[in-house]
Order: sequence, then structure tokens, then C-alpha cells
Amino acid sequence: MSNPTLSLDPKTTALVLIDLQHGIVAMDVHPQPSSAVVAQAKKMADAFRAAHAPVVWVTVGTLGAQDALAPLADAMPPPAAAKPANWSTVVDAAGAQASDLHITKRQWGAFYGTELDLQLRRRGIRTIVLAGISTNVGVESTARDAYERGYHQVFVSDAMASPSAEAHANTLKFTFPRIGLTRSTADVLAALTGH
Repeated sequence: MSNPTLSLDPKTTALVLIDLQHGIVAMDVHPQPSSAVVAQAKKMADAFRAAHAPVVWVTVGTLGAQDALAPLADAMPPPAAAKPANWSTVVDAAGAQASDLHITKRQWGAFYGTELDLQLRRRGIRTIVLAGISTNVGVESTARDAYERGYHQVFVSDAMASPSAEAHANTLKFTFPRIGLTRSTADVLAALTGH
């Protein structure tokens, strides 16, 4: 079975970039390093702006004890350490602009408890192009929520990464094919400019 042809209408498509902030980009991630993820994200952000399509930067805010989830789990995270002042700030190399949309989340997914859905719908967005760190946590959680809200999705495989190469691969193999299209940065740029 062949993959559907990718067509992106700038009037109804937004780029949503997850957690490309100092505190997350500093992690050791795979299969590509954070610097490569950020570089691909910047290419897409520049192209989306040039096409007059929205660019959304989602960052996770620092979590106080009242904000952090702590359900009983087999893999409990260590107690949160103090975060540096720039922990939630998008890295300069990503090229975020003040005119872009900026969303702060406090959970894994970008829709829960934020105005992301509202801002996308107000702009007539029906398709989101999704990338960032980490593939199997922030990106996947956002993707599942977007699917449940009826958005078409494109997952940019070379513009996302995870601390676990296996978890990244599993999300691309098992989850994303059920809820959207997985393509490369080059595919996205060609579809956006070719519209």
C-alpha cells in the first residue's frame, strides 16, 4: 500500500513545535542530536512564516510541587531539582519570533489545560505538522490529543528525538501510523511550497 501524497494548504496548516527549550534540548537524545532537531525545526518555521502559516512554540513551564503529577508508577521520576532561569525558554538557534504563537503547558501534552486548540481553531487550522522533543512523551501525547480533536497530522521524523532511541522508534512504528502521516522535513517543505 502506498503512502498518501502529502499536500499542505498554508491557510489551514500550522507548525507545532514541542519543548525546544533549554531544559529539554540539553538532554542526550536519539536518533538525531538535539542540534539537528532544532535545525530542522528552524527550517520549517522559516518556511511556514514565509507561507503565512502559523508557527506554534510549545514549552513546558517549570513545575512546582502543586503542578507536577505524581501518580504511583513503576518508573517514578526523581524529585524535581531547581531549574535554571532559562529552562523553559526556546533555544536561540530555533529562531522563534515574537509574532509566533507561544503556548506554555504544564503536562506532557500541549492541549491539556492550554489555549492551543482555541488558537488553532480561531485561525481555521485543520492540519498540524508536529515535531520536537521528546518523540514518545510530549510529541506523542500532543499527537494523541490532536487526533481525538479531529486534526489531520503530519509527524516530521527527522525533526524529533527522544532520550530512548527504542521509544522514538516504537512511537514512529506503532502510534503515528494510526493517527497521521510520518514524513521528513524535506517532504514537508516541498508540500508547503508546492501548494
